[in-house]
This record gives sequence, structure tokens and C-alpha cells, in this order.
Amino acid sequence: MRVIHDVDTMQGLARTRYGQVSTALVPTMGALHEGHLSLIRLAHDRAEQVDVTIFVNPTQFGPGEDLEQYPRPLEDDLAACRREGVTTVFCPQAGQMYAGDHSTLIAESVVSEGLCGRFRAGHFDGVVTVVAKLFNIMLPTVAVFGQKDYQQVCVIQRMVRDLAFPVEIVVAPIVREADGLAMSSRNRTLGADERARALALSQGLMQARADVAGGERDARRLEQALSRALGKAGLQVQYAACVDADTLAPVRAVVRPTLFAVAALVGQTRLIDNVILQPRVE
Repeated sequence: MRVIHDVDTMQGLARTRYGQVSTALVPTMGALHEGHLSLIRLAHDRAEQVDVTIFVNPTQFGPGEDLEQYPRPLEDDLAACRREGVTTVFCPQAGQMYAGDHSTLIAESVVSEGLCGRFRAGHFDGVVTVVAKLFNIMLPTVAVFGQKDYQQVCVIQRMVRDLAFPVEIVVAPIVREADGLAMSSRNRTLGADERARALALSQGLMQARADVAGGERDARRLEQALSRALGKAGLQVQYAACVDADTLAPVRAVVRPTLFAVAALVGQTRLIDNVILQPRVE
């Protein structure tokens, strides 16, 4: 397994491979867990070589967010990549990715506006900019992302379509802990009590899915029920929203596959989760 820190070296390697072998890219911010490893395994099914990027991207963190506290266990991450048969790990420093006077950002202005976009100003500009840079550096055939970051995937898909990146985007299902909590690098920052209370996220979403399967259609009632459950567990809700699974526009009724997405603070840790609600066929 190659470990590369330098942009020019990585881009030079990518150019030599381009058109000769298929490559699947798994972009990460490190602190790898089983969810990330599931993306790597899926990537192996889609290409001859698998690359992983490990980069805590500063441009997608806003003031007061957890950039400095974000976990960075690089040696553990590299060991995990070796075990999973990764071909190349690209792990640059911020100075390699952004010149001191960098002044160019990419912005997506539709699917990034709601949900997390309402609470994290500039976040998705940072996401699409760094992903575009990584695509230009790594030159992948395929890129694999997880459904847990559903809005992020939609933003990246829109960027790929609108800017004609020759990259296939593959979306992998959410991987959950045995008790249902969606796997996240931020879970390791939770105390024992916070970890227990965080289960209200997945439990509330699963209840909503069962309610819809049982005939519930009213999006507002679903949103209110989840917000109440999270508040009862001591979580600070940012949003609990039923939106169109394709456009992310709010919906009033669940009459077709609908994304039910939630973001909440558990103590100081912000967690997100989602499910696709499938209305019962009458």
C-alpha cells in the first residue's frame, strides 16, 4: 500500500494510471470505522484499484465547530486500510490542499440549502470544493459515499452532473452499531450517558418507518413525534424533516419514497441520521 502526502506526487501517479486501470475512490476525514470499511469493500467490487483519502477538510467547518477536536488517529487508519487491501492512501496536510491565499470555491445552490445547509453556513461549499479537488488529483473512475451523509451525496451528485466530472457516484447503505446507532467518527466523542441518549435518533427514525408502513402519511405528525422523542431524551434538535428523496424539497405527505432526516446535538456533539420512508401500497 502506498501512502502519499504530496499533491504533485499523487496527481502524477493518477495520470500514469488513468485509462489503464479502473480506480475507486473513498474520500474520508479519517477516524475510520466499520462504516468506512464497508465503503472500501464496496469499492473493491467496482474497480481494479481502491484509493482512500484521509483529510480533515478545514473549509467545511464553520466558526465554533469541532475542527480542532476532530479525531485524527492516522496510524490506526493506515493499518485499517492495509487490512482492507487499499492500493493508495492520500493523506495531505491542509497546506498541500489550499494555498495560503486560495480564493476559489465551488458552490451548489439548490440541494445544499435546506437541512444541514440551514445550520452550517458555507459547509457544502467546502465539501464540493474539496471533493472536486480530490477528483482532479486522484482521477477516479468511481467514488463511493455513504447514505448517512445523504445531503452531501446529493450535493456531490449535482456537482458531478453540472460540471461534467467523468466519475460514477456509488452510494452505500448506512452501517449501524448493534443497538442501531448510525456509525460516525463523532460517536467516539460521546460520554456513556450521551451515547445512551443518542439512541433516540435511530429509534425515532425506525418508529417513523414503522408508522409509515402502518399507514401514516402526514409528514408534520412524523416530524413532531420525532422531535418530541429527541427532546425527551435530552437532545437539542436542529431539524427533523421529511423531504423528497431526489430534490430534498419539503413534503407534506409521504406518498412516494421520502427521506426522513434528522440532526441533533448530544451534548456538544452533532449527529445526523436518516431513513427512507416507503409508503404502504394500498
